[in-house]
Amino acid sequence: MIRKANAVWRGTGRDGAGALSSASGVLSDTPYSFKTRFEDEPGTNPEELIAAAHAGCFTMALAFALQREGFTPQELSTEAAVSLDQDGAGFKITRSALTLRAKVPGLSEAKFREVAEAAEKTCPVSRVLNAEITLDALLED
Repeated sequence: MIRKANAVWRGTGRDGAGALSSASGVLSDTPYSFKTRFEDEPGTNPEELIAAAHAGCFTMALAFALQREGFTPQELSTEAAVSLDQDGAGFKITRSALTLRAKVPGLSEAKFREVAEAAEKTCPVSRVLNAEITLDALLED
């Protein structure tokens, strides 16, 4: 399986602007720029997209893992907070902090933690990130 996306950039790094598109059409000439990345201008940025990919990948991996264990989640809600930090003359993604809130009937806290931690380690996006990954998982009633 191969998934594709495309980036087009025009101009300098600080004053230029670009657009991102994905083969599925979910992203279609979606704007990104210095201001969407480092300020609050509307648009997206690579770190936001990595956060969305990590949250989505982990949550789906957890749903499959719970299914294998015989549990059906009522709801799994994950936020990924990706940190972009100065690294010498450039920048580096240093961390992805996952915050999970789950409603899974009949699941014990111990089993929940075991399955969630395993899903975080086996999620393909977790495996590709060269950054610290943390998981704050809460099983709700």
